[in-house]
Amino acid sequence: MNNLILRVVSKILIPLIIVFALYVQFHGDFGPGGGFQAGVIMSAAIILYALVFGLDAAEQVIPSTLLRVLASMGVLIYGGVGLVSLLFGGNYLNYTVLASNQIAGQHLGILLVELGVGITVFSVMLIIFFAFAGRGRI
Repeated sequence: MNNLILRVVSKILIPLIIVFALYVQFHGDFGPGGGFQAGVIMSAAIILYALVFGLDAAEQVIPSTLLRVLASMGVLIYGGVGLVSLLFGGNYLNYTVLASNQIAGQHLGILLVELGVGITVFSVMLIIFFAFAGRGRI
């Protein structure tokens, strides 16, 4: 697509969408939002990029191998927080044992779990989009 206005507006909007996704990600433990919502918003920015600039350009920005690594890494972060909780003597995903006091441990645990969820949702949404959008290519 060679629509100049659409390309210029997208170049302005995509960084703002990414900043908003980061805000939702790191503000999720204090209010509405969190990893799932941030992952969807972040992937929407890349999907907008793919729709405006082409699927090949988007796959050069974020290759499918990187997406598979990110999906795995997000799940490992989520599960790793639970395992660390077990190693520190708590129950699985009992965040209170992750820091010197319970409040700090809960904050850290929620932040890490939501980060893992956000990374996983972001990458899986893009894996699905690239699979469907690229199915007509050889």
